[in-house]
Amino acid sequence: MSVTFQPTELFKGNMDESPLGPPLAEVLGDEIPTRISIPFTSEDSRILSGVWEADPGLSRWEFLERGEAIHVLEGRMVVTEDGAEPITLEAGTAAIFPIGWQGTWEIQERIRKFFVIFAA
Repeated sequence: MSVTFQPTELFKGNMDESPLGPPLAEVLGDEIPTRISIPFTSEDSRILSGVWEADPGLSRWEFLERGEAIHVLEGRMVVTEDGAEPITLEAGTAAIFPIGWQGTWEIQERIRKFFVIFAA
């Protein structure tokens, strides 16, 4: 069975709002409001996907027990893995944060991303 949809129709509806914080990330500065919709979770809860939005701000992320693949839909952020050079992600770009990735995200423009989170 195949499912056909228009990307603009994906994840319409209410998004849960909350400030960014543990266990997802440590905010380095002012509070960062976020919004999330998770329409898919695997039966064993090891994979989930949805759309996440966040306002500008700086945060530290440690993907110690999970990883994440993202596709940026809107906005811009600079991600800097510990010991590496900064990388700018903006609308139309994608990235993978493998299990073990640690570093900072500096959201420069309100970000909206599609994500898939996976556990080991």
